[in-house]
Amino acid sequence: MAENGTDCDQRRIGMIKEQHNGNFTDSSLLSERKRRDREERLNIVLWRQPLVTLQYFFLETLINLKEWTIKLWHRRSILVSFLLTLAVLTATYYIEGTHQQYVRYMEKKFFWCAYWVGLGILSSVGLGTGLHTFLLYLGPHIASVTLAAYECNSVNFPEPPYPDQIICPDEEATEGSISLWAIISKVRLEACMWGAGTAIGELPPYFMARAARLSGAEPDDEEYQEFEEMLEHAETAQDFASRAKLAVQNLVQKVGFFGILACASIPNPLFDLAGITCGHFLVPFWTFFGATLIGKAVIKMHIQKLFVIITFSKHIVEQMVSLIGAIPSIGPSLQKPFQEYLEAQRIKLHHKPDSGVPQGENWLSWMFEKLVIVMVCYFILSIINSMAQSYAKRLQQKMYSEEKTK
Repeated sequence: MAENGTDCDQRRIGMIKEQHNGNFTDSSLLSERKRRDREERLNIVLWRQPLVTLQYFFLETLINLKEWTIKLWHRRSILVSFLLTLAVLTATYYIEGTHQQYVRYMEKKFFWCAYWVGLGILSSVGLGTGLHTFLLYLGPHIASVTLAAYECNSVNFPEPPYPDQIICPDEEATEGSISLWAIISKVRLEACMWGAGTAIGELPPYFMARAARLSGAEPDDEEYQEFEEMLEHAETAQDFASRAKLAVQNLVQKVGFFGILACASIPNPLFDLAGITCGHFLVPFWTFFGATLIGKAVIKMHIQKLFVIITFSKHIVEQMVSLIGAIPSIGPSLQKPFQEYLEAQRIKLHHKPDSGVPQGENWLSWMFEKLVIVMVCYFILSIINSMAQSYAKRLQQKMYSEEKTK
């Protein structure tokens, strides 16, 4: 696998030598200009240049819509097939008959899976910054199911209202009858769908690096440029971060499928580098995506899921609350809101939706809701800034091409 594209490497090395021999005497000036242009783009954000940022965002949105429309027109046979399939599904959805119970079931499952896949994509695809949807959505969902399972001694929550609301089933269960495996099975679908979404979100770095390698172009992408600089200075790397990146690159390049699987199976902030490495060395798509999907949607998700379930198991939670109360001076005052929150959750689990039991809210749940709102708003702002900077990059590239033609 490491031999893929060896000729391209030799040609690129030869071109670099030519540049150093004098064919491109102004390379340092060009690098300096690119650095200044990058700094200029990074200043295009809503809190510094709001009007310019919004203008560039709308223009970039129009350009993207135009490009997508052209791509759809070139693939109009696929588009027509999709529209015909959608028309058949719509007719099936609205026509009355005995099949409606299966339609409703499939509709519920489809939207539930699509919701978690979408959150997984948002978590890893970037667009300026990733939305940490595991901490904001999946983790709290698994924690709430775990707390409910230990309180109800069952995971057979009535549907509906589950998953929108969790209440204990009517049948009595034996204390301590709930098992770790039962909770894992209860949240397996949403966890695996979220993991699959994170795997899909890792594809852009792979495609970007692969396209750059095949075309010979140098994309103005900071991560890709950092990767190429790392390859050039591989022998002289001294600091821990550079050695860690080189270790990931060597593992993926030399071991192949199982190296990618190992990188994807553990929480790894350097996995973007694995995607760039696979694209740069022309690793086949299904080798990269298959290993990433298995690692993130199966292995890594079971590790994270197990950690959350154990952390929020009944005896661990009780111990943590008691330890908070043992803190000198401020312990009891800190312990009280946690006790109130857990008690409120127990009441919610045992009341019926039509019983009219008041549902109180303490400051912990209020703070978490506001944190989610702030994170989502910041994510939207980062998308606007990123698209505005993309349009600024278009303008700079247009200026480069005009200067070359003079």
